[in-house]
Order: sequence, then C-alpha cells, then structure tokens
Amino acid sequence: MLIVKFRIDYHNLGTVSTGMQEKRESREDHADLRITGGVVLPMTPDFRVLDPGELLIRNGLILALGRCGEFAHISARRTIDAGGKLVMPGLVNTHTHAAMSCFRGLADDVPLHVWLGEYVFPLESRFLTPEVVYRSTLLSCAEMLLSGTTTFADGYFFEEEVVRAAMMSGMRVVAAQGVIDFPAPGVPDPARNVEHASAVVHGYNHASGRVRGAVFAHSAYTCSPATLEHAKQAAREAGVLFFIHVAETRWEVQQIRERYNRTPIGHLAHLGVLDDQTVAVHCVWVTPEDVDLMKETGVRVSCAVESEMKLASGIPPIPDMIRAGLTVSIGTDGPASNNDLDMFSEMSTTAKLFKAQTLNPESMPARRVVWMATRGGAAILNLEEEIGSLEPGKRADMILIDLDKPHLVPVYDYYSHLVYSVKGSDVDTVIVDGAVLVEGGRLIHLDTREIMGIVRGYAEEIRGRVRGGPVPSC
Repeated sequence: MLIVKFRIDYHNLGTVSTGMQEKRESREDHADLRITGGVVLPMTPDFRVLDPGELLIRNGLILALGRCGEFAHISARRTIDAGGKLVMPGLVNTHTHAAMSCFRGLADDVPLHVWLGEYVFPLESRFLTPEVVYRSTLLSCAEMLLSGTTTFADGYFFEEEVVRAAMMSGMRVVAAQGVIDFPAPGVPDPARNVEHASAVVHGYNHASGRVRGAVFAHSAYTCSPATLEHAKQAAREAGVLFFIHVAETRWEVQQIRERYNRTPIGHLAHLGVLDDQTVAVHCVWVTPEDVDLMKETGVRVSCAVESEMKLASGIPPIPDMIRAGLTVSIGTDGPASNNDLDMFSEMSTTAKLFKAQTLNPESMPARRVVWMATRGGAAILNLEEEIGSLEPGKRADMILIDLDKPHLVPVYDYYSHLVYSVKGSDVDTVIVDGAVLVEGGRLIHLDTREIMGIVRGYAEEIRGRVRGGPVPSC
C-alpha cells in the first residue's frame, strides 16, 4: 500500500476549505444564498415552525430568517427552492470513532470486552496507518453527510488524519486524540500517550473554522489513575473537552469496583477529572448516586443507544439523567459497533426504547430527542453559540429533507415526523458553513465510489488476518 505523507497547515484552514465558497465584500442588500419556500424548524426554545419560511446566508453565516417573502429587498447570488422540503439545523453526532468504518461488521454478536480485546485492539495495533484512518474516516464523513449529520465528535488514534478527512469533506469536527495505557497506533510507547495527545491537539486546537481539538481517554479500565489525571490536566491546559467511556458495561463496573472499591463515576470523581468540560460517554450502569455526582460536577453526557443495545451493554437511564438536570446528547458510536452513522435511526431508537422500557409513551418525547440531536449536541461540544439552531449570526449549518415521499405523507407534527418517519436517506441537501455539500441526495465534491473501493481493499486485508478465528490478543 502506498502511504502518502500529508502535512496540514491547521492555522490556515479558514471557515471552508472545499473551494466552494468565495469571500466577497458584505453588503446589506446582498446574500450568497437564499433558501425559500420550505417548512423551517429553527429549533428555538418555543419550537416554532415557519411554513413557508426563508433563510438568507452570507459569508457562511445566517443573515436573516423569517417568513417567505419577508426579505424580498435583499438579492441573492443563488436561490434554492425548498418547496416540499423541511429545513432544519444539521444533526450533531457527539460520539464516533469514524475511522472504524473499515471494521464495520467485524466480529458482531460478541461481548464488548471480547470484541475489543480479541479483535479490535489487536487489529488496530497491526493494521492502522495514517492513510487507513484518513480514507476510512472519509468514508464515514460521506455516510454522515448523506444522512444529515454536519458536525461530529470523534475519539480515536491519528486524529490529525480525522481532521484532514473532515476538512476534505466539509464537515465540522471536534477531534479528540486517544489515550490508552498500552501500545497504540502512532504511540508505540504508552509512557508518551498523554504527551502525544497534547501535541496533536495543540496542532489544531487554535485553528479557526470547523475544527476543535479534544482529549479522549478510552476508559477507567484501560487507563491508570495517573494517566487519567495527566490526560485531564492536558485537556485543561489546552482549554479543550475531555471525553471518556464510562460505565458502559457491568463487566467494567465490576472491574473498577474490584480495583478501586468505587463505581466508575465515583472513581473518576475521586481523581478530580469530572467537571463541566468532561463528556461522559455511554453511562449505562450509573447509579442514582452517580447521577447526583455527575450533576454536582457538571458532567455532560453522550449516549449511543443502538450501539449499547447491539453490544448488549444495557440501557442508559437517559430520562433519569435529564430529570436530574444533566445535559444529554446523542451519538452513534463507531460504525463497527452500531453499525451505521445514521442519526435519524439513532433518534428513532432513542425515542422508542424508553417507551418500551418504562411503558410510558411520554418518557422520551420526539421534541426532546430532536433537541438532543441538534441544540443539545451543540451545547455538549461548546458550540451552542455557533450551531445547533437556525438563528441570524450563527453558522449556516443546515439540512433539507424531501417530504415528497409516500412514507412521509401526510404530516401533522414535524418534530414527531423527524423521529418516527424520516430516514437518513430522505436528506436532499446539506449545507455546512454556507457551502452546499449534498444536493439532490448526492455528494457534489467527493468521489464515493473511489472511497468505497479503497476501503473494500482494506477489508480484504483484514479478512486475511482474521481468517480461522479471533486475532490473538496483544
């Protein structure tokens, strides 16, 4: 395989690197793009609906939002007729391992600790290269864009390549470099895990535009107390978020109790790594006392119920956490454990799961779920001032959904429709930072056939390595 070295000047990324948006002098009577005639869900606190509505975009920002015809005095270089479509903020996926698309479907139907220890960790150490991470992430970016996700938070290795792929695709990303206490891709010496993560994050943390850095400590059972404290300190010094898998399985809870005589949340609190810049991922086996501690420390939460269900990890107490005042968002997890990155599917499952569990149809209302996937996700990622809703002055990240399909007719409640009827394949148009990335349900600047062909080649190599049974643990 030819490995191409690629160095990114992160400080000159700009707001859009796809070449589709040119800078022009701003004039009060001119916009770059008008989107008109569709049903607009701005995702404001009053859950209002503009039918028909209109948006104007200039220099990557929402210039104006209102009723159709309200801004006739402002000309636009281009107009998109959104008739028959629903316009809403782009979806925010708060937990992925995007490069794991190359492992999609590998070793399904086994317990998480077996899946990780006997398949994923050994393959990552032997197979992953910067180029594999770049190409596999590019495939995931294509999948996310086509299904309406405009922002994702990623935690993995070679995160500079994840940033490279996100910038190539046009997406917005919070890229968290992974930390773990054994040899990992790009970090053969575990003693340098935090040092390496800090260097990677500092490489792009101050970039303008669509990139934010973060630190991702895998878990309390793969990171020592000293590593967790060091990683959190590095995140604090860099002024970035700290992500960690927490209480994902009963096995994990048992391990941490045996080692430290505490729950995973209690252990992390004892180490001082829980605060309002910590994102706890999964939180399936948290106790009521853990939830109180999370509220007290201001921890944010990302749950990925489809992955948690598929891995038989359990069901996170999302309604209880929300009632306690925690900010909870939705992620898909990686495409090797879900096995897709479709946030509409994730929203639908999240809403239905808790109705079945509690026998209460009001336990997880559709509006709350849509909020979690838009404004809530933006808040989790410290991006609430930029994205998550359609309001003048915010970045122009939005999607248009084609409502002219049999399974979407008729419509009585648009929020309910988004959760129980809409599919990722119903997304027609995707705009990030004012740049049109998907139109007519097709990516307009990425060659998906080429990307898929490359990842299919990776799969052939992987098949050869797992043929005959599990890959031995490192």
